[in-house]
Amino acid sequence: MSAPPVLADNGSERMQQIARRQRLQDFFFHRITQLFSLVVLLALLGIIVSLLINAWPTFHKFGARFIWYVEWDIVNEEFGAAIAIVGTLVSAGIALLIAVPLAFGIALFLTETCPTWLRRPLGTAIELLAAVPSIIYGMFGLFVFAPLFADYIQMPAQELLGGMPLVGWLVGGAPTGLGIMAAGIILAFMVLPFIAAVMRDVFEIVPPILRESAYGLGCTTWEVVRRIVLPYTQKGVIGGIMLGLGRALGETMAVTFVIGNANRLPTSLFSPGTSIASTLANEFAEAADFHLSTLFALGFLLFVITFVVLSLAKIMISRAEKAKGL
Repeated sequence: MSAPPVLADNGSERMQQIARRQRLQDFFFHRITQLFSLVVLLALLGIIVSLLINAWPTFHKFGARFIWYVEWDIVNEEFGAAIAIVGTLVSAGIALLIAVPLAFGIALFLTETCPTWLRRPLGTAIELLAAVPSIIYGMFGLFVFAPLFADYIQMPAQELLGGMPLVGWLVGGAPTGLGIMAAGIILAFMVLPFIAAVMRDVFEIVPPILRESAYGLGCTTWEVVRRIVLPYTQKGVIGGIMLGLGRALGETMAVTFVIGNANRLPTSLFSPGTSIASTLANEFAEAADFHLSTLFALGFLLFVITFVVLSLAKIMISRAEKAKGL
């Protein structure tokens, strides 16, 4: 027997009401999430516009020359960003050269060979390094690391390599423990937990069946990592490295403590220098008028450098995917 017409109509109407309610919920959910995304985008645009407006007097006076001009004379209002840019890039580069291999080894140990009972406490200990405030790293670098670095690294390196013709200049300078190299090492300690945590997480998402299949074919642990784990997690690995680089480029207090804060181009790895972030930290409180505009210009350049680095990382990922035919 067929259902009475009244019951069929009531059921059809109820289904239509449910469908309308679901469409309305989906509409509001879509618009709300879109609003959240637009808020982030608008905040980013607002930061860019405010930096550019405040930095415009500096860019108008110096033009593109501001980027490679090395003078920093507050009295005569002659400013250049080259010294701060070089210090920022060199210290961040040193940090990555030290931190990336260490983070890679830590992530591989935690995911491939670490005993189960040690995996959780060791991973937690590494992640806790990310929770240490940057000023603590700076105080450690100034009062503990710098004296040890001067006595046990700088002075022996100068005695061993100082007289050599090609590399002697790299270890020149007064052995104070402060400088570009010290800033890079402290930055390496700071970015290490971020890179290691991201790498560990992406290594763990590799399907176990892929590892087991490779081991079943007779692959060694290194072959499994090189041929299975790394290709599968390439995006995540590059993303973790870029996260660490972004932290290194923008770090302020720790670098300010140990970089030496000298407005001159570094002539060796041990010579003092400055970075964009440390220059802002040291001079922003006392800056006024055109000097303040110059500091805004440095902040804008730091934003541009970070944007360029992230864009290059995205291009690298896209080319790697095209090469693999994805």
